[in-house]
Order: sequence, then C-alpha cells, then structure tokens
Amino acid sequence: MFKKILIANRGEIALRVIHACRELGIKTVAVYSEADEHALHVRFADEDICIGPARSADSYLSVPAIISAAEITGADAIHPGYGFLSESAYLAEVCEACHIRFIGPDPHVIRLMGDKARARRAMKKAGVPILPGSDGPVEGDEQAQKIAREIGYPVIIKATAGGGGRGMRVVENPGELAQALKLAQREAEAAFGIGDVYIEKYVISPRHIEFQVLGDHYGSVVSLGERECSIQRRHQKLLEESPSVALTEKIRRKMGGVVVDAAKAVQYANAGTFEFLLDKDGRFYFMEVNTRLQVEHPVTEMVTGIDIVKEQIRVAAGERLSFKQSEVTFTGHAIECRINAEDPERFTPSPGTIDVFSLPGGPGVRIDTAAHTDCVIPPYYDSMIAKVIAHGRDRSEAIARMRRALEMTVIGGIKTTIPLHLKILNDPDFQAGRLSTSFMDRYQAARPDGNTQLREAV
Repeated sequence: MFKKILIANRGEIALRVIHACRELGIKTVAVYSEADEHALHVRFADEDICIGPARSADSYLSVPAIISAAEITGADAIHPGYGFLSESAYLAEVCEACHIRFIGPDPHVIRLMGDKARARRAMKKAGVPILPGSDGPVEGDEQAQKIAREIGYPVIIKATAGGGGRGMRVVENPGELAQALKLAQREAEAAFGIGDVYIEKYVISPRHIEFQVLGDHYGSVVSLGERECSIQRRHQKLLEESPSVALTEKIRRKMGGVVVDAAKAVQYANAGTFEFLLDKDGRFYFMEVNTRLQVEHPVTEMVTGIDIVKEQIRVAAGERLSFKQSEVTFTGHAIECRINAEDPERFTPSPGTIDVFSLPGGPGVRIDTAAHTDCVIPPYYDSMIAKVIAHGRDRSEAIARMRRALEMTVIGGIKTTIPLHLKILNDPDFQAGRLSTSFMDRYQAARPDGNTQLREAV
C-alpha cells in the first residue's frame, strides 16, 4: 500500500480523497494555488505545497508543477480527482516515467477513450450499441453532408476530444450544417487544441444514463449500477440519482452486462463511467467513457455502501477489488444536488466571501464541501461549492430529505443555485420521474439572453 499520496486537485474532491487516505492510514500532500492558500484541503492534508499563481493553467493544470511537488514531498502516487488533469494521459505517462503511481486507468486506455471517435469504434467492436454516424473525424462539408443524408436529420456534431458541451452542435436541416460544422471545429480547437469533429444521429429528448464500473489489474470488472443524469444545463449536470426510474430490471441487467464486457475488452482498471443515451423505446446507445472519478460518485456510494475512492487507491497499489459482482447490493434511493455559486436566474457566477454557511444535514443526508463561513469563493475555478446527497428507503423519501436539507441550508454573502434545485424537486414531472435531457428547456427559455440561431445540444 502507498505511504503518501499527492492530491492533484482542490476543493471538496481534494477533501474527499483526504478522507479515504486517513481511513487507510496513508499520508497526504495537498497542492494549492496562491488563491487557495487558506483552503480546507490545505489545512487537513499532512503536507502542502504551493504550485503556482491563481490561474489554473499555471497551477492545477501544470504537469511539471504537479510532478515536482510529488518528487519534493516523496509521494508514492498521485490522485487527480476529477476535472483539471484527471483524464490526462500525458500526466499518467509522466507519472509512469517518474515511478509515481497514477491513481486511474492506464495511459493507453485514457488516450483511447479520450478520443470520442476512436472510443466509438472500440465500443462498436466490443458489441456496444452506438448511434449511426461517422467512423472517424469528418474531413469537410461534402463528407458531412453525405453522412447526414445517410443517417437522417437531426444530427449532432461533436468534438473528438470533447466534453462539457464544447465543440458540440445540433443540426436540424442541411442548410445549417456547413455553419454548424465550422463553429464546432472552431470551438473544439479553442477548447481542446484539436479541431476534429464527428457526426452522429441526434436522439430527441433522451435520458442520460451512466454506469459506474471498477476494475483491477487481474481482469476483474464489476458494475455498481446506474445513475440518472438527465437534468442538465449546457451539458453540465445539476442533479443525479440512483437508481433510474426508467430502467426495468431486464434493461438494467443488459446494460450492466454490456458495460462489464466492454470494460474488459479494453482492459479497463480503476474507476470509470460508461455513459449512454436511452430513448423513449428503451434502446440505449453508447456516448462516452469518463476515465476518472465522477462528481456524482457519492450517489452510487450511498446505494451500494462501497467506498469508490478507497477501491481506486487499492487497485492502483496493485491489490484486487475487495468484492465480487455477486456481493454488490443496492439499498434505497439516492439523489445528489450540485450547489453552485451562481445566480440561479441568470446562471452567472457569484464569487465572493461566504459570511454565513450552515448545511444542517440530518438523517440520510451527506454533505461534501470545502466551503465554510468566511471562506472566499474565487472566480478562477468551477463554481460548485457543495454537493448535498440524500438517501432514503425509496425515491419519495430521498426527495423529501433533499428538500428538507436544502430548505434548512443557509449560505450568505453569495448567490447559489439552491432556489433552482428546490424548483426542480417540486416540479410535478420530476416527482413523477418524467425526465429527459430537455427537462431544463423551460428554465432556459426564461433566460434574458434569448435563443441562438443554432441551439446547443441538450
């Protein structure tokens, strides 16, 4: 087992890894930018080291700074958390070269799954259902028009190195395709340094269903069930839950089996998430693999009782998974709300100093946060300040507990998305489980900036 782990991240996920390490008896190293000098992850780690200025490109995204910090402090391994460098095959390769263990999948798997077009081909070969579309990057307008005619409109253009909705466009008819292609390529180049895009059939108002997997280096892969992530804004998830009310036991077993077989086919080890679109007829289609720990992993931990972060660490240290598929059981229902420092009406960031901070918790409620009274929410990073996870015997109890927890939460000095979450929880369609990725359209329509000619994909 490792003696010391450097956490290449900040905020609540850095604290989450510290929790797991303390329980395993492993020392931790926190890295921080100049903006995070007084952050809680710095306070509670065994060691800390500043890695640069506030700008993430000069600190949390700097591979040389991260590696230097690990070498200076004598860390055996690096846990990347999520975001930042968590899906960087380059960081994983440099760790390997420096004899530092990267707590995540092997570099070749990260590279394979990080290229969405290659991932589609790999999943198709493994027998995973995929949407009709191009077999690789689209070379130009003529090829794009040909593919779109063959699969039929609407189509969606996606960046091969994409994520978070960047480099993504929905196209309703042939007249929009050329402009959408240029915009998507330009966005992809700006966001990822690679302008390659591919085209696939667009599913109208699907559900977004993802399956959590864990694998070790001895060929074992297990499924920890699904999470419903259909409630999103600009492809950013707002609320997640498990299990999904849309899946019958038959579909759940089928999807779980497909995911396990696919993970084994690419020799997947450590934690990962296979994401799918589920249409109204119960057909599912592969979307992507996130080769890292997910923001919403606590939802799965609440219904399975399995500590995913501890399993990540054990697997990276060369141990086998501590349980078999037959030992995975599911209890009750869990919901997670991501609380962001944002104006809930305009969806604009609301950085600043929190002058009051009280999240009461209570029965069945878990709070993952690095925020506290008098802490500063800087403008440089993601606006999420807390995750509230509610668990109940069934979905109704989980909703009631989440509503109670949010209604009793007091956060002063900044605006948060709690009013929006309460609106969602009280929505009749949400309560009835009538969900799709277009659920938030009614709220988006009320935004003051209006609609664009080429609407973003949902």
